[in-house]
Amino acid sequence: MKTIGKLCVGLLLGAGISTAHAEEARWVSDSLSTYVRSGPTDSYRIVGTVDAGQRVTLLESQGNYSRIRTESGDTVWIPSDDLQAQESVQERVPDMQERVQTLTQRLEGIDDEWNQRVADMKSSLQSSQSRVNELQTTNDDLNAQLTQAQSKMREYQARLDTEREDLLMRYFVYGGSVAGGGLVLGLLVPHLPRRRKKRDRWF
Repeated sequence: MKTIGKLCVGLLLGAGISTAHAEEARWVSDSLSTYVRSGPTDSYRIVGTVDAGQRVTLLESQGNYSRIRTESGDTVWIPSDDLQAQESVQERVPDMQERVQTLTQRLEGIDDEWNQRVADMKSSLQSSQSRVNELQTTNDDLNAQLTQAQSKMREYQARLDTEREDLLMRYFVYGGSVAGGGLVLGLLVPHLPRRRKKRDRWF
């Protein structure tokens, strides 16, 4: 008699539209474990629970309940509000942990790479600075040599000018002496006695 009454109540409460679904993945709400029943209304007895975040397969919906198949193969009814289409946190955690681990490894790799780059840049900078210092030293030496060479060149130029002036003075003195001697000789020659020519006698 109780069975007949339960069936009648079930038929009355289940008079709503029953929607069949192609088998779709669903997850039990992450909030808490949920009781499941043997039928699509609260009047059906509780036959167990499903854990929060557990993956189930949606078979159909009727009223406020949905018929699901658990991973163990049991077919039960659960309030539709206790199902979610989004993957549960429980199942997302391993993937998220894997992604976090991958990102952590990448970050560590990037950190090592940047540390190596910074070390290379510091080494290159030190090498460049050493080269700059070397070039600066060479430039200072060349400037000192240039200054010394310019000083010697001025000294040699002064000596050359002095020797040139001395040489010109000698030329003037020598030329004046030659001119004066020529003038004196020109004045004396007309006054020198002339030698008479001897006449040759053949008889």
